[in-house]
Amino acid sequence: MDILNGTWADLLTLSGLLNPLALLIGLFLGRKADAFAKIWIAGFAAAALSLMAETGLKLLGVPLPISQDAGALAMFPFRFIGGAVVAFVAYRFFPAAK
Repeated sequence: MDILNGTWADLLTLSGLLNPLALLIGLFLGRKADAFAKIWIAGFAAAALSLMAETGLKLLGVPLPISQDAGALAMFPFRFIGGAVVAFVAYRFFPAAK
């Protein structure tokens, strides 16, 4: 049961939902969005790009400060939600210059 608890802790904290790289990507893309439908695209891009960057850093042998127990398929929906929420906040409060 400890493995399940550790996995959920990873998914709901810095490895998943609150991943800093996914949140930064969501923030950037949310600020650039000029339509509400692009929030979903920003969330997807935040999840995908953060996982790709993390995999690339692992392949290069760079030690990551955030360790995780869950795999990429388990983290994707949590990073998607985190990135989409931040993108929505950025879209709503920091609109794109027209």
